[in-house]
Amino acid sequence: MTILDGNIVTVAMPAVQSDLGFSGPGLAWVVNAYLIPFGGLLLLVGRLGDLIGRKRMFTAGLAVFTAASVLCGVANGQAMLIAARALQGVGGAMTSAVVLGMLVALFPEPRDQARAIAVFSAVGAAGGALGTFLGGALTQALNWHWIFLINLPIGIVSGLAAVRVLAPDRGAGLGKGADYPGAALVTGALMLTVYVIVGAGDRELTATLLLAALSLTLFVAFTLRQARAARPLLRLRLFGSRLLSGANAVQILMIATMYGFQFIGALYLQRVLGYGELLTGTAFLPAPIAIGVLMLGLSARTVGRFGAYRVLLAGLVLIVAGMALLSRAPVDGSYVRDVLPPLLLLSTGFAAAMPALTGLAMSGAREEDPGLASGLFNTTQVVGGSLGLAVLSVLAASRTEGLLDEGAAAVAATAEGYQLAFRVATGIAVGALGLAAAVLRAPAR
Repeated sequence: MTILDGNIVTVAMPAVQSDLGFSGPGLAWVVNAYLIPFGGLLLLVGRLGDLIGRKRMFTAGLAVFTAASVLCGVANGQAMLIAARALQGVGGAMTSAVVLGMLVALFPEPRDQARAIAVFSAVGAAGGALGTFLGGALTQALNWHWIFLINLPIGIVSGLAAVRVLAPDRGAGLGKGADYPGAALVTGALMLTVYVIVGAGDRELTATLLLAALSLTLFVAFTLRQARAARPLLRLRLFGSRLLSGANAVQILMIATMYGFQFIGALYLQRVLGYGELLTGTAFLPAPIAIGVLMLGLSARTVGRFGAYRVLLAGLVLIVAGMALLSRAPVDGSYVRDVLPPLLLLSTGFAAAMPALTGLAMSGAREEDPGLASGLFNTTQVVGGSLGLAVLSVLAASRTEGLLDEGAAAVAATAEGYQLAFRVATGIAVGALGLAAAVLRAPAR
């Protein structure tokens, strides 16, 4: 539910704009208002989950997210929708930051843990892939309000199940403390980073560079604070784990590729091939089906047999191949010939790579740091997705505008802009593959 709501509004954007009177730049804040608090708070609430108990943080986050979804669904003005989306991001961060830590604690045995992570990854990936389909289906069948109101029954059932099923955990106690000045620094730095990335195409280059410099300054101040704090929020020794640091770096590149594909791919179907909202969502439906089947049926067994490192590399090779195929998407393309084959390659590759990468990242965390490691892993996911969307959409738009200025036809110029974005995404995926091969190889036993 939390991952789905990061992109369910993509297909519903024209309807939201028409109903509430958003300008072009203002409309982007329906997405940005969710991503900024979501990405900015993950580290802080991950640490707080370790202190007060991860079940408490999880159930509180579900309550906040569900209430915010209702506010989004009944919003009748721009300010109300954007504020409610920001509150959704807070609730999403509270739940997402502690989930992996809960899984590691619930399933300490490697075989069970691999199976649990595969289920977790399948649910998350399916939520991301289903967002486009559900956004189109609900908007066309009912109206855009229902893309948020549908969360109410899901949130209530999930909350009741969590209270009944999950065993309570006391946490280390607030007396163990968190570095609250450090928390303010890193939360501000992360929020500013996401803001810089998602708004890069709508502001002057000088302003973007100044904001980026401010964000870097906050990160440096946070690092210095953590090196001296008696009870640091983020123990710097966490980054001494090659597996944890390497897996997070690889995830940024991999998620940037996949988010770029999902966003630019939907635009290609609508603006080049002329698909409507529902047909666009239906075209993406094979992705969550393939991801769910492969992750639930094969992922844990494959990782157990061949090892997470080899499975990760195989998945990244498939992602590179899928993006390379997609980079030739022509102006007169067809779904069966030009979209479905790379879609299946990308889905299969992601189904193999994501659980393996998650397992490698969490295996690099110490026993007392699962919530923090979970928050860090989810943070790099949001940063990677925001970075991919920002860079690839700006490149596509710039290429299209340049060709239009030269007199090219609108559809042809749009298609070439998307082709450039897909080629750059292929290069990013190659970078993820090279980094994984170099950094994540397990030491010989």
